[in-house]
Parts: sequence; structure tokens; C-alpha cells
Amino acid sequence: MTSATPYPAPHLLAWEITRTCNLYCAHCRASAGRRHYDGELSTKECLALVDDILAVGRPILILSGGEPLLRDDFFTIARHAVGKGLRVVVGSNGTAITPETAREMKRVPISRLAISIDFPTPDLQDSFRGMQGAFRSAINGIEYAIKAGVEVQLNCTITTRNVAYLEQLLSLAMEMGVVSFHPFLLVPTGRGKDLEKEELPAAEYERVLHWLCEKQAELGERISMKPTCAPHYMRVMHQMGVAPSHGGHGAGMNRVTRGCLVGTGFCFISHLGQVQGCGYLDRPAGNIREQSFSHIWWHSPLFQELRDLALLEGKCGLCEFKKVCGGCRARAYESTGDYLAEEPYCVYEPRKRQAGVEVGPKANEGCREW
Repeated sequence: MTSATPYPAPHLLAWEITRTCNLYCAHCRASAGRRHYDGELSTKECLALVDDILAVGRPILILSGGEPLLRDDFFTIARHAVGKGLRVVVGSNGTAITPETAREMKRVPISRLAISIDFPTPDLQDSFRGMQGAFRSAINGIEYAIKAGVEVQLNCTITTRNVAYLEQLLSLAMEMGVVSFHPFLLVPTGRGKDLEKEELPAAEYERVLHWLCEKQAELGERISMKPTCAPHYMRVMHQMGVAPSHGGHGAGMNRVTRGCLVGTGFCFISHLGQVQGCGYLDRPAGNIREQSFSHIWWHSPLFQELRDLALLEGKCGLCEFKKVCGGCRARAYESTGDYLAEEPYCVYEPRKRQAGVEVGPKANEGCREW
């Protein structure tokens, strides 16, 4: 790396510190289960990784799984990261959170706890998550965390199975006093591949993004909403004249900068140390047991390609919104085997395509994101 080369610094880094999980969720990208997974990073390796992350910046560090709280050294890792000046967020299913766990999170301190609820009723949630009592445990986890003074975010994964409950889920989030609502639009990987036929059709996907944009404008600062794995939300915001800074979107953990952030403002590290653009894009950029994280971030050929918007194909390559959207690279990869292909669940037709222009690899040379 030279000082003359403008590399991006990551804003968010998701780290699957374990793949072990006590649930068996239908959509799980990792196909995680109730068992031990060989080869997970040791405590020593985890602490060294935190130190190396600092070489590329100070991203918000998301400790996830599996269920991250099932690691015996979870708090050792979290305290080390916070002690080094990183903001630490935890992605959990909520079932392992007790009043004492919540108080310990506050002492670390954990900046935010994200808990997933996909259905507003116990029977549907328990079935989707593969454990009786999952709904009640998640609700309890949220209540314990808020009582302990830990900021809580509600996540949900949206498919045709639960899209009709989206407004009820938002209402539940607001009633419970969470600060942010993050609907994830399904990327069918892992066990989620079995839900491929339940992905929202492109037109329904578009309707949901418009609804979310309208609700954010209506609710303002009362709650922040951030659709995830939905990069064309940024295009919708621009089309609707809603500034990205509206409704708490402009700062900290609510910051919205661009649609697909893989390899630019975001990356993922697996329980085995594999670095990827995101958890859903199952293509290795490198492994921290073979190269330092900083070397992978700066020099991985995969990341270099993902940062070059001139390489985007199909209508994504033509689109006037590609700098703010970029299309979901993981969804493109799962649909076509090519992570540079056009986003398959987008109804928007770029102006150039309307004019009869087509684009392939290496077109629009020089249009780089960084």
C-alpha cells in the first residue's frame, strides 16, 4: 500500500466468532446448528485479529454467529475490542440473554444489541426459528437489555412468508422501545437456499422499499430504519427526494452511505478466519491465518474487483445510480455465479438501457468507487 493509493476504510465489520447456535432457523446463511465446529479461531487468534483490524481503521465491530454468546470467551473478546477503542455491536437471537448477561454487556460496554424477530406471534416465530419458546426468549432478551441500559436494534428477514407482518413488526419494535429497525431482504444462501422460492418478486421488493422510505419520513427521529441486503433502497430514497441523513440515517450506527458495501465499507470474517465481502457472498478474499487482515483488506483481488464499478455488468453497469446502489453482489452471485452481474431483483431500468445501450465486462472503464 502506498500513500498515493486511496484505499477505503471499513465502516462496519461483521465477525462470526462462532458458528454454534442453539436455534435452527429456516433462513440461516451459515446452516448453523447445535453442535461444535472444529477449527474456530482461538481466544489468542481473536485478540490478535482485533489488534490487526486497527491497522485499517476503527470500524464498528459486529460480533455475530451462530449465537455469539455461546462462546465462553465472548466477553474477553468484546472487552479487548472496546479497550482498543472499537465500538462493539452484538448480533444475537436473544435466547441466551439473562438479566446478568445484559448488565455485563452494559459494563463492557456493548454499543448496541441487535436481536432478530421475524414474526409478531410466538407460533410463527418459534416455527421459523426452530425452537419452542424462541419468541418469548427474544422478547425477554430485549426487555433485559433495555432495562440494563443497552441500546437495542430489532432485525428481521423478509420473505413472502412474513412480508404481510412488516407493519406489525415495526409496531412491535416501537412499542418495545428499540432504537432501530433493520429489515433484511432474504439472500438465499445456506439453509436459506430452501427459501429461494419465497424471495420477494422484484415488484414486491420495490413496493416494500417505497413503504419503508415513506414510513421513515413519517416517523422521523422516533426510530431509525435501515433496510439491509437491499442496496436499491438508496436509489429509492433519491427518487423520492429523501436525503440519506433523514430520520437519523446520518450518523454512527444509523449511518447510510451507499447500497452494497461489500469490500468497500464492509466485510465479513468467518469462524474459521475466512474474509469475505459479506456473509452472503461465499467467495474468499483471504484467510487471517495465512495473511494479516490488513493485507487482505487492502490487497485482495476480490476486493479490488468489488471496488471497481467499471466492472459491473448488465443494467447495474449502465445505471446512473450505481455509485449509491451498486446492486447486491451476493444476490447476483447466487443467481448467476457471477458477483459482478446485474442485481436480479431490481425493477428499475437505467436511462442508458432505455436508450438501447448495453454493457458487459470492463465497460465504462475508469468509473471507480475509490
